[in-house]
Amino acid sequence: MSSLLVSDDLVPVAVAVDDRTLKVEIQHAARNNPRLDTVKPVDRQGILGLIAGNGRFPFLLLDAARAHGLTVVVAAIQEETDPEIDQRAAGDPDIHLHWLSLGELSRLIDTFKAEGVTRATMAGQVRHRQIFSSIRPDWRLAKLLLNLRTRNTDMLLGAIARVLSDEGIELISSTEYLEPLLAKPGSLTRRAPDAEELKDIAYGRTVARAIAAYDLGQTVVIAAQACVAVEAMEGTDATIARAGALLRALDNPATEPGAPSMAALSSWVGSTTPVTSTLRRSLTVVKVAKPNQDMRFDVPVIGVHTIHAMREAGATCLSLEAGRTLLFDVEVIIAAADAAQIAVLAE
Repeated sequence: MSSLLVSDDLVPVAVAVDDRTLKVEIQHAARNNPRLDTVKPVDRQGILGLIAGNGRFPFLLLDAARAHGLTVVVAAIQEETDPEIDQRAAGDPDIHLHWLSLGELSRLIDTFKAEGVTRATMAGQVRHRQIFSSIRPDWRLAKLLLNLRTRNTDMLLGAIARVLSDEGIELISSTEYLEPLLAKPGSLTRRAPDAEELKDIAYGRTVARAIAAYDLGQTVVIAAQACVAVEAMEGTDATIARAGALLRALDNPATEPGAPSMAALSSWVGSTTPVTSTLRRSLTVVKVAKPNQDMRFDVPVIGVHTIHAMREAGATCLSLEAGRTLLFDVEVIIAAADAAQIAVLAE
């Protein structure tokens, strides 16, 4: 999910030094983000390791963990993490920031051990295509990669989780401190899906769950109960853009050589009235969790950039899974969806 910086209203105003200060700190974070108004008991001695990928997810989890009074040891990935995290760490002595390369698994383990980390979480995407990049893995990661029978997301991250566990570092759910941001069931926008969109959702969920079972992707794009695009390594927003481009190509032969446009079809039949599609072209985006989703990594995430991608592609409906999809800046997401007349349904 791209355009992501930390929101100022989630940054705690003080480092907890006693019960009163801590209470003020948590209330401030909750007041400025109602989705975080339920927090768990604070463990003052707690240390959390955070493996930070790209996007806004690491910032939200970092701020939520700090609001719980945890010291956070951040392993920022040079090839992925937003450099803005430097400023976030500079203003808080209880954030210990370490920059690592994606291939440095041994250094990650050594860093966490030196900092006393026994519990860690992953937040933010690490693009799957990075396995084909020029990054050189250290001996531990190279051994892990060579021993995998397949190198899909679950297999790769699951193997890393096992290596961390063997070293005394438990990988916990990436939603541990962000449960208030999980999508609630129901229609989230002013406009609910219409009858045709509901048919697309039903068909799309069948397709998406079958694809997700093979750990290929979490998103499909549907039009008139036909699958237009399936997510693979490119990510949700790129999948949506590809679906939009495929349908736009019907009206612009220059974008798809050899394919007749609707305007050309009109001229062939001798009519001055443009030929319209027999089937409805509006796109429905369906995003699902995997059948046995491991909440420690690769949890479905929606941000406002996804709504922007849908608007550009001509998509009119978004379906997601309640309780298993994180919504970042839900008020901003819903406002953008309402403005674009996009229906959002969580079930």
